[in-house]
Amino acid sequence: MSGETVLIVDDTPQNIDVLKSVLADDYQIRAAINGQLALKIAVAQQPDIILLDVMMPEMDGYEVCRRLKADPETCDIPVIFVTAVTESIKEEQGFALGAVDYITKPINPAIVRARMKTHLTLANQQRATRAAVIAKTAELSDSQRSAIYMLGEAGHFNDTDTGVHIWRMAAYASTLATKAGWSVEDAKLLELAAPMHDTGKIGIPDEILKAPRRLTDDEMAVMQTHTTIGRDILVKSTTPLFQLAAEIAYNHHECWDGSGYPRGISGTDIPESARIVAIADVFDALSMRRPYKEPWPLDEILEFLKEKSGSHFDPSLLALFMEHLDEILEIQKRWDSIEHSGESALATMIKLQHEGEL
Repeated sequence: MSGETVLIVDDTPQNIDVLKSVLADDYQIRAAINGQLALKIAVAQQPDIILLDVMMPEMDGYEVCRRLKADPETCDIPVIFVTAVTESIKEEQGFALGAVDYITKPINPAIVRARMKTHLTLANQQRATRAAVIAKTAELSDSQRSAIYMLGEAGHFNDTDTGVHIWRMAAYASTLATKAGWSVEDAKLLELAAPMHDTGKIGIPDEILKAPRRLTDDEMAVMQTHTTIGRDILVKSTTPLFQLAAEIAYNHHECWDGSGYPRGISGTDIPESARIVAIADVFDALSMRRPYKEPWPLDEILEFLKEKSGSHFDPSLLALFMEHLDEILEIQKRWDSIEHSGESALATMIKLQHEGEL
């Protein structure tokens, strides 16, 4: 028997027994009779591959697969759907969700063993390749993150914010993106791009940026150019990260109702990345202590956000943010403890990356 583990998920125990009889001599077997239990086992025991029944009550196999692929802890586990010949097979949907194959019932033992061997071999090769790439690019990645951190800090150079603010806000944005259906990889990219949203402020004169009064209309027009300046700086790189950062820098002051700047676009014409960052940034700004203000109480922040739903903020994204507020507050608590410890935000960010939390 190999050390590889197979999780079999099926609401019919007899079907589990059939697959066990085929695979038990070669693999360690785990079993779940419903989707919720399967998700818990997948996170806790990290099987090497999952054989997943499609037609199950309450949570079908497609939904289980979607949740597995949305979770960073389980997204790399290969999933093979197992479905009866008489069932309507939506192969395109299954592959779009991230499954690697389909096996039909009644099963052919030889086919099951062959498919298992093929996909486990591919998965092991992918893991080895990924580990090698990570090892070779770790130093470069740290350098890139340092550069990102410095660009983020540059945008707040004349502010009293610490580096914790931009990374805390970025963590909120990444979480909201995931809830909105972004892939794990895209949400991580957003987490790196979001801190650069105010890069363009380095082009705003100090007498405007630091003015201890309400800006005049002419001064406000200059201040608003930080969105365009930021885009023009960041767009010079053709990498997906900096292209996304440029998109956010240019659009994060646009409003859902069209009252924002620099273009006055509205609704879904505003890139979703910028709509997400707008919510995360305002929430964090209101939560922060500044020399000129105390942090707002949570209930007042939430009331303000609700008042701006449909005007400043995308109402659907704000509803998602509210729905998952517990996770947002956990992120806030973690980064607050980092800030109070005096630990460097950059060092913390890089450490979390190496630990797989970023």
